[in-house]
Amino acid sequence: MKEIRVFSKNSTYQKFQVLKTNRNKRYKYNEFLVEGVRSLNEAVKNGWKIHSFLYDREDLSDWAKDMIASVRTDENFCLAHELMAELSGKEDTSELMAVIEMREDRLEDVKLSGRPFIVLFDRPSNKGNLGTMIRSCDALGADLLIITGHSVDLYDPDVVVSGMGSFFNMDVVRVSDNNELYAYIDSLRERYPGFTVIGTTAHNETAIWQADLTAPFMMMIGNETMGLNKAFKEYCDLLCTIPMDERSYASSFNVSCAASIMMYEAVRQRKA
Repeated sequence: MKEIRVFSKNSTYQKFQVLKTNRNKRYKYNEFLVEGVRSLNEAVKNGWKIHSFLYDREDLSDWAKDMIASVRTDENFCLAHELMAELSGKEDTSELMAVIEMREDRLEDVKLSGRPFIVLFDRPSNKGNLGTMIRSCDALGADLLIITGHSVDLYDPDVVVSGMGSFFNMDVVRVSDNNELYAYIDSLRERYPGFTVIGTTAHNETAIWQADLTAPFMMMIGNETMGLNKAFKEYCDLLCTIPMDERSYASSFNVSCAASIMMYEAVRQRKA
């Protein structure tokens, strides 16, 4: 495999920097920068296209050497130690990073189970919340996570890190056109009898445990500050909430926490 040595902050190194820091540049190149053993292992395991590895040849473990030798890439880059340290987002510099190709957003490409449960996150505005949502969807067996509207960047390093490997194992599709989303839901209603769309709200609506989550469904989760947008609320078959204790000052949960509780209720009902 072709190896290019980088020992100064030349144009090649500057590209790596913008892949990490600049959303627009990431989409121009259709690539993003990833580090971390768990993330890289899951990316390889799940067939993501890795264009390049970045490393310091003098500081590689057996795991990193095996990864470089066994994974087909377009070209690899050997960086000076100080450049790797500056590029890494970790206190202990990552020994291996990768430039990975983004995936197309195609709802029709996602393979669903016989009784799917799908999660929609409307306009997420916090990187950590989006990464946690991805992790929870993966942990609790959701078929698909849909992201709508103008949101934080799915491929931001903070989102990937907070997803903790689940990022590469969970199908996530961004949908900017509501009409495309509605058409997809209509197709699900035809394929899966009894398919329902359940919206979430902090207001006094149906308690989540009173909803039938054993049938195929989509759960719509609202934005952190504004909640679920009005158009989506009107499109839902049912609005659900997590009732707070009567003595509680809190009126709602953090969005990723609330979503995890609701998804767990779906798992509980389905395993009952």
